Amino acid sequence: MTATGSWDMPLRTKLLARAVQRWRGGIATLTPDGIARSRALFTPPRAPYTWVTGPVPASVLVGDLSFPARDGHRIAVRTYRRRDSQGDTLPALLWFHGGGWVLGNTRGYDPICAWLADVCRVAVLNVDYRLAPEHRAPQAAHDCVDAARWVASRGEADGIRPTGIGLAGDSAGGNLAAVAAHVLRDEAVDVSYQALLYPAVDATMSSPSVAQHAQAPILTRPDMDAFLAHYLGDGEDALDRRDPLVSPLHAPDHARLPATLVQTADLDPLRDEGGRYADALRRAGSPVRHTNYPRVPHGFMSFPGATRAGAAARAELADWVSAHAHR
Repeated sequence: MTATGSWDMPLRTKLLARAVQRWRGGIATLTPDGIARSRALFTPPRAPYTWVTGPVPASVLVGDLSFPARDGHRIAVRTYRRRDSQGDTLPALLWFHGGGWVLGNTRGYDPICAWLADVCRVAVLNVDYRLAPEHRAPQAAHDCVDAARWVASRGEADGIRPTGIGLAGDSAGGNLAAVAAHVLRDEAVDVSYQALLYPAVDATMSSPSVAQHAQAPILTRPDMDAFLAHYLGDGEDALDRRDPLVSPLHAPDHARLPATLVQTADLDPLRDEGGRYADALRRAGSPVRHTNYPRVPHGFMSFPGATRAGAAARAELADWVSAHAHR
């Protein structure tokens, strides 16, 4: 797609993208009150919305836990597990939601998290990490690392296995999963796999797709600039954009990372950095699989019913989780 061309997407995907843009508006123009209102939004769990997002299976029990972060603040965790698994000890999959480290909430990810819990027979732990601009980088990364430490340190409490942990997330959540994998590798926490959905792994925004898809549906270059401004802040306390706690692509060592699935969207400013990250892991000898899905924009896994690739991408994700969680 050129800067002046039309997006090569199915009509239903185009209509959904336009609706999302009207509903959310530009990130850069959101006031603090607007950010707060956007954070509270989620798609109602009923038809016709579930035709787009997928339903929350009735076979899945949704619950709540919490854990103390390193500064003593308690972080909420939304949990999902099959109802027929009560009394069983299940592998843990930590999920980190998207939203540019600024927006998003755990309830908005009920459809995909509950679906993974159902088809993969895992305990999905959806972490309500702290958001910017109230909490600048690397607070979100610290909260996600602390979530994995908490799972690994608590034995088999609540029927959750403390070993063979999985990490997953989309967009900014994919960034946080990748960052956490680096930190936890060096701490010898038992993380066996990760799944990164169109992850933001390079805050320098130097990949060609950032310019190529600067005005893409769902996520634009101005959106990316605004999200990073909120997350990094400015002044002496702001993290450098190449700091591995912000940009795992620029970490000094990509070896010995857990088996990694990277899924990218072809009509996405983040497409190329996801591919570059997969290449970096591959060169370092870390096991990785990268799939780029055509004719879909950023965020397409959250609205699989409005795309032609959504079912295939979700099937790949479920196969990856199942194969590694139960190994």
